[in-house]
Amino acid sequence: MDTARLLRAAGIGSGDEVVISAFDGPGIAEAVLGLGARPVFADIDPYTYNLDVAHVASVVGPGTAAVVVGHRFGRPAPLGAVRKLGERHGLLVLEHHEAGAERVVPTARAEGARYLDARLRGVVPPRGGVEHKYLRYVARVPGNGRPDRDAFVRAARAKGIDCRLPVPTPLHRLPGFRRDVWLPATEDAVAETLALPLGDGLPKRELQRLVAVCNALGGVVRLPVRS
Repeated sequence: MDTARLLRAAGIGSGDEVVISAFDGPGIAEAVLGLGARPVFADIDPYTYNLDVAHVASVVGPGTAAVVVGHRFGRPAPLGAVRKLGERHGLLVLEHHEAGAERVVPTARAEGARYLDARLRGVVPPRGGVEHKYLRYVARVPGNGRPDRDAFVRAARAKGIDCRLPVPTPLHRLPGFRRDVWLPATEDAVAETLALPLGDGLPKRELQRLVAVCNALGGVVRLPVRS
């Protein structure tokens, strides 16, 4: 059963608030609004990109009815800690899995991820762990935030590397969801992250080429200075 149906079955509706991550696509937020409820955005852990439990606790209020916990990019979220928080406040806690997670080939992806972790110098690799499924290989470009990250993406794409932006704009900055809140870890992740192609067993020669391109770019591609 999908998240919207679970929320509806639990009686979530008008006047209720549902805590979700702003570092995500719009699907869950749209489902919450579709029930007449209000999405409340919590910040993320800067290393795992999953919800920060302490910040979730800080945004829980009288109207909070539920928390939706996603496992971002295949890394397990702190579900147990959120459930304990939910028990203390009488909240429904729902677990959300990203689309495509069931099709991931864990061994092939983990092998490719370990190869990249050990060799990448031009970007900061994700913090892995034995339970990380690497649904996407999300790394950070060190430097001056979005300008350097965007320049890196353009340069890498020009060399045939299919970089993607995991979350181009955080939900609390989008029309329809806009909130006057500051979520520093989310803002930094949106400005600095990129997803590198990994696939279900990317050939070693492609992994080698990916590493060579990223390391040659050095992680920071300076934009031309305008006169």
